[in-house]
Amino acid sequence: MSTQIKEKKETTLLALKDKFDYSNTFEAPRVVKVVVNTGVGSVQSKDKQELIADRLGLITGQKVAPCGATKSIASFKLREGDIIGFRATLRGQRMYDFLEKLLHIALPRMKDFKGISRNSVDKMGNMTIGISEHTIFPETPDEELKNVFGLSITIVTTASGKDEAEAFLEHLGVPFKEKTQ
Repeated sequence: MSTQIKEKKETTLLALKDKFDYSNTFEAPRVVKVVVNTGVGSVQSKDKQELIADRLGLITGQKVAPCGATKSIASFKLREGDIIGFRATLRGQRMYDFLEKLLHIALPRMKDFKGISRNSVDKMGNMTIGISEHTIFPETPDEELKNVFGLSITIVTTASGKDEAEAFLEHLGVPFKEKTQ
């Protein structure tokens, strides 16, 4: 397991105990899974869809699952079963490695990055980040700038609310924007 996330995971109880009155180790929040999604948009070419799947597979470190359309929509020229996106659900060691890479390598490489909005944390304690260019990850070669796609990353936690999730994610090292008064 990556050392920085592992150390912070082990000290979560001590760091948040006073604020949330935890009496047991299992009451402290933890990361359950990380889900990475991308849509293919209007890309109908199988070659470009395979390129997107390969790039997302390189970024996440595992094979991605295609997501098919559940029903046909004639105005979008969409048929049931057509591939509309790709998804990867990360757990365990891959999840922690991906979080380490996201927080310490990819997000600082974003253009004009000033932090993640606190509105990205929902009431259930999960956080969803939208990234407009996949090229911030180090696995993507710079020659492939013509096929840039965006992706969304959802970090699912066991936190019971928004405040608890924000405190937990901030403890893990998620760079939030400063609170405005």
